[in-house]
Order: sequence, then C-alpha cells, then structure tokens
Amino acid sequence: MPKSVALAISDGIPLLEVAAPCEIFGTKRRGLADSWYDFTVCGSHTAQIGGWFQAGRARPLSALAEADTVIVPACRSVVDGPSKELVDAVRAAHAAGARIVSICTGAFVLAAAGLLRGRRATTHWMHTDLLAARHPEVQVDRDVLYVDEGDVLTSAGKAAGLDLCLHIVRLDYGAAVANGLARILVMPPHRDGGQAQFVAPAAPRGQSAALGELLHWATARLDEPLTVPDLARHARMSTRTLNRRFTAATGMTPLQWLLSQRIYHAQQLLETTDHSIEQIAAQTGMGTATTLRRHFNRTVGVPPDTYRRTFRAGVLRQGNGVPRQGNGASRPGA
Repeated sequence: MPKSVALAISDGIPLLEVAAPCEIFGTKRRGLADSWYDFTVCGSHTAQIGGWFQAGRARPLSALAEADTVIVPACRSVVDGPSKELVDAVRAAHAAGARIVSICTGAFVLAAAGLLRGRRATTHWMHTDLLAARHPEVQVDRDVLYVDEGDVLTSAGKAAGLDLCLHIVRLDYGAAVANGLARILVMPPHRDGGQAQFVAPAAPRGQSAALGELLHWATARLDEPLTVPDLARHARMSTRTLNRRFTAATGMTPLQWLLSQRIYHAQQLLETTDHSIEQIAAQTGMGTATTLRRHFNRTVGVPPDTYRRTFRAGVLRQGNGVPRQGNGASRPGA
C-alpha cells in the first residue's frame, strides 16, 4: 500500500466514465484507510473530456506501464475504434504486470490490444453485438454488470463502472472499507457482477403508427393475461403477420416483448412501492408470486426481494427514510 492506479484518457471520451475512477481512486479516504491509491492520469494534457473538460497535468500514455492498475474509460467512438497509441500503451502496461480495467466501451480498447482473447468480457448493452462481431475471439457476456477475469476486468455502461471500481476497492482493501466508501457515495454497497444490466424496454424502430399504438395499448394492460392472439386481434393482423412485423420492429417476438414489459413494470413497482410480491405479480400479469420470482430471477439475475432491498437501501439513504411512492420514478442505467 498504496497501490498505484493510472487512468488512460484520450480526446473526446465521456466525462462520467472519467469522473467515476477519479472519485473512487483519486480522492484520499483518511477515515476509511490509513493509505489510499497513488492515482495519476495519463494521456494528452490537451485532450477534451466530455466536450469541454481538460486534464492539464496528465502524464504520457507510456507511464501506464508503471501502474499496478490501469483504468480505460469509454471510447470516443466505437465505430472509429481506439487509437493505436492507446492500444499499444495498454498492451505494454498489461505485459508489465498491470491489472487492466475497462469501463463501458473501453472494452474495445482491451479487445484491440488482444487482452480479451478467449476471455469473458462485457460492455454497454448497446454495443455488445458490435464487440462480439468485431472480436469473435471474445466471449461477450451481454447480461452482466461487470466481469472479473483476474488481471483483466470489464464493465457495462456508466453506473456499472462505479460498481466495478467499488469491487476493486473490495478486492484491495476488504469489504468493510468498500462498504464504508459506498455509504459515502450514497450507492448500494455491492451489486454483484453477475446481476443483469438494467436495460430499458425496446421501442419500435421506424414502424407504422398502428404497431406503436399496439405497444401503448398493451403496456396499459400488463395486469391482464394478454396473449399473442389478443395482440393480433387488436392490431387487426394475423398472428403470423404480427410476429413478423413485431420482431422486425423490436428485435423480439411478441411474447418476449410482453415478458420484458412485465419484468420492467415489476422493477418499477419494487423500486417505488411497498406492494407485496403477490400484489406485484397480479399487477404485472404474472399471476402468482412463484411465477414472478422465476421469470424475474432468470431475466434480471437476482430475486425480486433482493432487487427491492438493493434499490430501497439507496432510496432510504437519499430520502431521509421516506421511500418514494408511485410509478413515475426513473430506473438506474446500466
């Protein structure tokens, strides 16, 4: 102790993915540990972060190889891909023994450096398909918050990067220090990496107003035992036509979409109400608590009771003990 952490920056990268590791590793925590991380920023000192912020005293990227842990935040563009200089610097740091950590689309840098070959990895859910297509040698896990492969760790988008940074603190300093830091940051003390990314429900892509109206009609009736024939009748289509158009518009079958909406509605109710699991099962059209628990656990990765405790704990810390009510609260991103 202290362990050294270096953050790799480049022009045009998002601000939050830079701010999170700066807050976790770059702020001294005297009340939690006698020593903390030796934190440095590496990259061009003229690089603009988030479109306006500049790190004026950054060290060169070659200095990444001197750190015990290297944090690679999101790329400026997954289409253009990372710069050769950054890829080479990350590869050299790993060869020198550094633990390499990516946040969001920083996984594309690690993949380009060859560090994810034959390994499990994740990235933001919007870009998992592209990562898998561009790097077929990577075992892309689309449904988790982060993946710990020992010397290489990857996370999903934005908030999941905070979870991974806190996971690293837990590895280095233990659970008590990590939980104390989580309380300071007003965030859940532990979201397991295997927990599913909380992905917003799919919306139709460029389809007719009739299909959009059908989705609106169905989401207003999730407490009813809707079937595909019910949807087809309302849309005045055959079930075959509905399946074809629905899959083209949302990327899922009608039944898959209905289930995703029921799970999403259950998440909202768990976060914002004190309704029992049985009540939520009825309100989401799941029928029974057993059915809700089975589908929720399979889709989200944790049981509904665990999900509620995790999110309610954060609400109670922020809201002076008064839980939110109603159905209008927004969900945390992945």
